[in-house]
Amino acid sequence: MANPAIRMLRRLEGLFCVYKPSGVHWKLVRDTIETNLLKGLNATPSQPVPQEVRFLTSADSDAEASKGLTLSAASVPVLSKHPLVTGPEFQQIKVGVGHRLDAFSSGVLVLAVGNGNRTLNDLYRTRVTRDYTLEGEFGTASDDFSNTGRAVERSTYGHITQDNLDRVLAMLQGVNQKAMLTYSNVDMRSQEAYELAAQGLLGSDMKSLPILTGLRCIHFQPPNFTLEVQCANETQKYLRKVVHEIGLELRSTAVCKGVRRTRDGHFSLQDALTRHHWTASDVKQAIKQYHLTIKSKRQSRPQIKDQALQPPEENTTAASHQNDTSNKTQQIHSESEPNPSINRTVTGVPGL
Repeated sequence: MANPAIRMLRRLEGLFCVYKPSGVHWKLVRDTIETNLLKGLNATPSQPVPQEVRFLTSADSDAEASKGLTLSAASVPVLSKHPLVTGPEFQQIKVGVGHRLDAFSSGVLVLAVGNGNRTLNDLYRTRVTRDYTLEGEFGTASDDFSNTGRAVERSTYGHITQDNLDRVLAMLQGVNQKAMLTYSNVDMRSQEAYELAAQGLLGSDMKSLPILTGLRCIHFQPPNFTLEVQCANETQKYLRKVVHEIGLELRSTAVCKGVRRTRDGHFSLQDALTRHHWTASDVKQAIKQYHLTIKSKRQSRPQIKDQALQPPEENTTAASHQNDTSNKTQQIHSESEPNPSINRTVTGVPGL
């Protein structure tokens, strides 16, 4: 029978997400969570130290002690199995990281524990997209496309309007959508392309260039603006470069002030654990909630497909009633019309 620590470790296997703050490297986030999980596992009640039988010497009196030693059987703990000798039961746990964030970005960071690393690899083999919020500022250009880099150019931005910005964003989105179809490696006239598009899975493969599937402005107050981006195969440096190119298209310059990931596949900001909740109990609850969500989605998919394939009952009844009515009408018309062969026979009789 497994001890409580082993049972808890099995419940920790799966996927969950945390909120990575800006200015913190993703390796530090992973190491912190790994340390907290090990503390939680080793804090669970452990099995008692095994006992062994040993013959110990005992001297009841001075007279017996002068004659010889007396041995008595006693149950004593096995010191080689004692926690103070062996150390903590769990000294290492495998925590994997999904699509990473650089030190200057924040947002959703997906992690996996134990066998969940296999699920994490399978997840990123599919065409998953991610959502970002980009904060930009017109009027400055830097060497690394961010506001913390070395400024290399300054320009005016008074001529920029939100309509001009929306037109540039629409142009970029159209170019990227055309590239997405090119990199999808699927014939657009095939049944496979139709099924992928119906399921929302039509997109570029893992080896393609970064693709922006959605791009819109959610806040505009010059020189500051905020963009909402949906993309795949991206890096945070590429997203900062996109802000820089938008400034050039508007005959100005722009730098990126912040990159924040709001969604990664199935995970969103509502599912992310903040820094104060990076504990074993909170991680176990988040992984449990993830398993329940995946289970409910799998159960709902066959019902949706059956409803899509099965025609509505009202339409079927109406169609059958219409077929019966048309058949009866044809039968009445056929009975009311004269038989042409009889007419020819009658007209052919002499004297009539």
